[in-house]
Amino acid sequence: MMTGKVLVDTNVVSYTMRGKREAEAYERHLSNRLLLISFITVGELYYGAEKGRWGQSQMNRLDEHLRNFLVVPYDYRIARLYGSARAGRQRSGRPISSSDAWIAACALRHEIPLVTHNARDFEGIPGLALITEVLPR
Repeated sequence: MMTGKVLVDTNVVSYTMRGKREAEAYERHLSNRLLLISFITVGELYYGAEKGRWGQSQMNRLDEHLRNFLVVPYDYRIARLYGSARAGRQRSGRPISSSDAWIAACALRHEIPLVTHNARDFEGIPGLALITEVLPR
């Protein structure tokens, strides 16, 4: 039974794909939910693969893993929320990267929490609900 939707940040998608220890900490936030990712996350993952010169089998694995997520596409409302989030963070003296602002805008647009391991990158954006974990060292 689905208990809601979450937008999954690039780092958490990467952890789940690679089976990293960090993925276990986020399992309870992802189980039995509709998992969404931003179009930006898809681009970031393919960029990482290209930069790392992944072979065909690794690329196939990435393609397969991405099928676990519904991709949130761009729309004008997302663009407006992007501008607001980015300008607001800049005014507060805490600039946000373009990619992170797009990801935040996707979560805001669909009124769903963002599951991220980099919560500090998104703090201070009005209306953005964050789900994160602090892992023991």
